[in-house]
Formats: sequence, structure tokens, C-alpha cells
Amino acid sequence: MKKNLFLLGLLVCSMATMAQTEKADKPESWYFKLGGSYFNQTASTEFPTVGGQPANRDVYEGTLANNKLVSREGVTGSFGQGFRSGITAGYRFSTRLGVEVAANYYNSNTKTMAQTTDRLISYNPAQSPAATYLDFTAEGRIKAFDIAPALVMFLGEAHGFEPYTKVGVIVPIHGTLDIETNRTYTTFAGANQVALTEAYSKDVVKPNATIGFMASVGTSYKLGKHISAFAELEYRNFTVHGKTKETEAYTENGVDKLDVATTFRPDASYSAKHTNYVEKITNTSNSKTTNAAGFDNTKATDDISTYVGISGLGLTVGLKYSL
Repeated sequence: MKKNLFLLGLLVCSMATMAQTEKADKPESWYFKLGGSYFNQTASTEFPTVGGQPANRDVYEGTLANNKLVSREGVTGSFGQGFRSGITAGYRFSTRLGVEVAANYYNSNTKTMAQTTDRLISYNPAQSPAATYLDFTAEGRIKAFDIAPALVMFLGEAHGFEPYTKVGVIVPIHGTLDIETNRTYTTFAGANQVALTEAYSKDVVKPNATIGFMASVGTSYKLGKHISAFAELEYRNFTVHGKTKETEAYTENGVDKLDVATTFRPDASYSAKHTNYVEKITNTSNSKTTNAAGFDNTKATDDISTYVGISGLGLTVGLKYSL
């Protein structure tokens, strides 16, 4: 981050010097851009724990007392892959120097955050039904609005093309990480399946304020007196820390059970559905881990803050209108 800030400062200084020493041969002007982008992730990190499940892809085999874990791999990734649309206002001070402010809406691709196959979660040969197996998949998606101010350096126009570079920051103003988990509980009496429960939950994580870094190179191509097409290759890098989490939906076989304790989700209290993310939990936190005796089910659970990455390299294309 320090390196990025140093480079940004260096470029600001060089742009300012250029603006002071070069006489503009083009009048000051406003312009507006409308574009769409697709990003690919550039860095992967381990996803945070989802509903008490570590970020693993586990496969179990065998039945009853012989059910065992046969493979496990960590689930890593980034929410930097996805689509973005945005509108940009720019002001050109001179031939070489300008500023832009973009307002963007970003919708990431869905990413698997944890998965388990055929895990035996209960077995009592003295009871009938005797055994229950679990399959589950947790998938996340980020939706966010951001503001991205940037400094622009235009490199000169030739044959209708005008390449440029820009650096700036990304300031998310609203967004959520939606985690949808589908669980299948299959219950057997001997060799016979006697029950199947499909459970669905949706957790919504809201972030703390953060700031990211972006840099891009691009070019415009003049289509008319005021209209140009443009294309940009952009790199962005930032992480988002969770602030709160709320379970907004929970169903079993399509029936709403959000506020009802069930066999497969025995705790439907306020604390089970709400989480406050903090840097550290202590013996005064509302945590079953560090303060079991003082835990209050009517308040949100305190838990260690986790983060997800939204780093990506993307291509933006669109139209530019200059006044």
C-alpha cells in the first residue's frame, strides 16, 4: 500500500510539473463517459469461515461408523471477477492533464466459499431413524457501488487515437457480500431413506469503510466532433473487512423457519442471526468462546473480523462525449 501511495504521489508531482511548464493548445473542457467492464481476479486468498464451516472442499465416503474424510482442499479465490457499469465525469485542464470522477456499480461472479459431500453428522444404532448425512455448498457474491476519483495524463492525439493513463482511488459507498448456503440432510433407517430436508439460508455481510487503488491505460478514438469510443485496461486492488452479518432468510423444504428452532438449526435466537465483527474478542465480549458465562442471546454475537479480496484486471469499453 505504501508503495502504491508513493507511486501515486510521484505521478501527481510529475503531472503538476507538466501542467505548469506546458502551454495548453486545447481549451479547458468537460467530458462524460459511459462504459461497461468485465474483470478477472488477479489474486486469491482463503475465504473466511461460513456458518461455522471452514473454507474447505471436503469429500466423505463410507457409511455409518465407517464414514470418513477422503479428501480436503482449501477453497481460495477473490471477488474481483465480475461485471461493472459506470458513468464518469471528467475535466481537462490542459492538453496533457485532467481529472475524472467515476460512479460505478459492480456485481461479482458467484464464488464457492465452502463445500461438503456425504458427511455423517449423526449416528445412533439404538434409534430409528439412525443416521443423517449432510451435503452443503456455500456461495458468495458481492454487489457494490463505488466512487473512483482519478488523475489523467493524456499522451497526445494521432490519427483520431488519443492514449492516456490514469491513477486513482476506489471508495466503496455501499455494498454487501451475500452468502447463500444450500444444505441437504438425508436421513436413513437401516438402508432405507426415510427423510430428506432441503435447508436454505442467506447471510448478508456489510463492510467497514475502506479504500482501494486503481491504475489504467486506455485510448479514445474520435467518431465525430463530440463523440469518441474508448477502451481501458484497468488494474484495481483492495480488500473489504466485514462490519456486521445478518441471517436474512432460512427455510427448510421451502417453509420459512427463520425465527423457529428446528432439528437442524436448534438455535434461532437473535445472537445466532446477528454478528458484530471486531478486531479482538475478550472475556467481556458477547462471545461463547471467550465469555460463555456472560453470553447474551438477545444481543449480536461478537466475532473476529474477516476480509475478502476484490483484486482484478478488467477491460472497459464505452462512449465519451466531450463538450
